[in-house]
Amino acid sequence: MAVQYKDYYESLGVPRTASADELKKSYRKLARQYHPDVAKDKKKSEEKFKEINEAYEVLSDADKRKKYDELGANWKQGAEFRPPPGAGNFGGGRTYRTTGQGGNGAEFEFDGTGFSDFFEQMFGGGRRGAGGFGRGANLGGQQFAERGNDIEGDIMVTLEEAARGSVREVSVRHNVGRSIKTETHQVKIPPGVTEGQRLRMVGRGEHGSGGGSAGDLYLRVRLAKHPDFDVDDHNLIYEAELAPWEAALGAEISVPTLTGPVKIKIAPGTQSGQKLRVRGRGLPPSGDLIVVTKIVVPTKISDIEKKLWEQLKRESKFNPRD
Repeated sequence: MAVQYKDYYESLGVPRTASADELKKSYRKLARQYHPDVAKDKKKSEEKFKEINEAYEVLSDADKRKKYDELGANWKQGAEFRPPPGAGNFGGGRTYRTTGQGGNGAEFEFDGTGFSDFFEQMFGGGRRGAGGFGRGANLGGQQFAERGNDIEGDIMVTLEEAARGSVREVSVRHNVGRSIKTETHQVKIPPGVTEGQRLRMVGRGEHGSGGGSAGDLYLRVRLAKHPDFDVDDHNLIYEAELAPWEAALGAEISVPTLTGPVKIKIAPGTQSGQKLRVRGRGLPPSGDLIVVTKIVVPTKISDIEKKLWEQLKRESKFNPRD
């Protein structure tokens, strides 16, 4: 199956030699710019947000990045691409097929719920419909009612949506033979959804036959990457950068949460990698915000600063190697 090649480095605006820190910095800048909650053009920003999430999903993972880089640098954005044998699971993408009795089948395409076909071909692992035959069984000329197949796809959910809940619109195209039917459904995303959780929409799957009931539609949650937080179950992880004097002397700093910034106290003598817990500021129902400290040393200093550091060196009896 040929798909459109995607240049993930171009999507993030970085060279192929970009370091992990450079990738994160560029992603954070773009994610804040195109986040659906703040952008004026919601539809355009949502597509761009998914594009940069997809790119960062791959390039921030060492194994996925290596696999992607092995494709070579000669492909161009939008060029037709056919994955090499063994490159990934080629049964899926965003088109999902259910097979009926006697080889009859139907395809279902989900509009805007997950990553691109290219991502699914290389890294996704497509999912198929499941359930009944989707066709009325005919025994001795008598047709029996058959329940329609269940179908399944992905839906990308931002952390803000996971925190407060939301309602999203999902379009499903049913391709049967030469006819195409598009159905639009309102999907309720409850607060506290987690990565991989399946949202069930009863009766929104394949239509039944012979008077049988319709199957169900399952949408698997994929939490979008966030410019500030990583996710551990319902906890949010935030890396707080500290100046050396803040860590040594203590400080009060502001850290972001999904509902607005809060101030926390840094105790004197705080070490890099130390974890501070802000209760109730993660994902519902019981998640916390975990602040991980990172001491950052300035890369450039003035002459005055250099003299002060040299004075501190002379005065201090501290040696981390003792």
